[in-house]
Amino acid sequence: MSMPLADQIRSHLAQVASLRAGQQADAALGQRVRRLKAYQAQRFELTYADLLATPRYRAATRFFLDDLYGPQEFSQRDTQFSRVVPALVRLFPHAVVATVAQLGALHALSESLDDTTARHLGDAPLDAASYIRAWQATGRAADRTQQIGLTLAIGRALDGFTGSRLLRTSLRVMRGPAQAAGLSALQNFLEAGFDAFGAMHGAEPFLATVAQREQALADALFAPDATSRCAGRLP
Repeated sequence: MSMPLADQIRSHLAQVASLRAGQQADAALGQRVRRLKAYQAQRFELTYADLLATPRYRAATRFFLDDLYGPQEFSQRDTQFSRVVPALVRLFPHAVVATVAQLGALHALSESLDDTTARHLGDAPLDAASYIRAWQATGRAADRTQQIGLTLAIGRALDGFTGSRLLRTSLRVMRGPAQAAGLSALQNFLEAGFDAFGAMHGAEPFLATVAQREQALADALFAPDATSRCAGRLP
C-alpha cells in the first residue's frame, strides 16, 4: 500500500531538512552546494536561452528555473508545508495535493543530488570539467533521469490544471483561506504555474523540448567521452 500523500510530503520535507542541517554544520560543504546551484542555474539559462527569448515559452521557462530548477532554498515554502500539511490536504483538491507530493519528491531528490555532487567538488573554481567529474563520481545516473521525470510530471500536471476552469476558479477563491492557513507560498507557486502554463496554450512542445535536452545532457554527463559531448552545453 502506498504512503498517504500527507505522509509523503512530510517525509520529503524531512529529507530536505536533514540535508540542509548537514550543510549548515559543514560550512565548506554548504558553500560548495551554493556554488553548484548557481552554476546549474547558469547552465539552465544557457540551455534554454532560445525559449527564454520566445514570448510563448518565456514565462514557463522562467517558472522552471525559478520554482523547480533554480538555486533558491525555498525555505519559506518548506516551513509552511511542514507546519500545515493537514490544512493543505483539507483545503486543496486531491489532484493539487498529489502534484505537491511530486514537488516534494523532486525537491528532496534535487537536494540530495546537489549534496552528493557537491561532496565531490574540490575548492577550485567550478567549471565544466570539475562539474562533469563531480557528477560522474556520484554514480547516480538513474536518479538524474528520475529527477527529469518528476520535473516533467509536474509540468504536465500544471498544464492539465490550466484546462480546468473550475480548478482555476477554486484556486482564486482559496487565496484568502490559503493565506489564513499559512499556505501563501504554496498558493503563489500554484498560481505562478497556472499563469505560466496557461500562457503557452498547450505545453507539450515545451515539455518535449525540456525532456530531450535534459536527458541528452544527463546522458552526456555520464558518458566516457563526457568532456567532448558536453562541449557547448555547460557554461
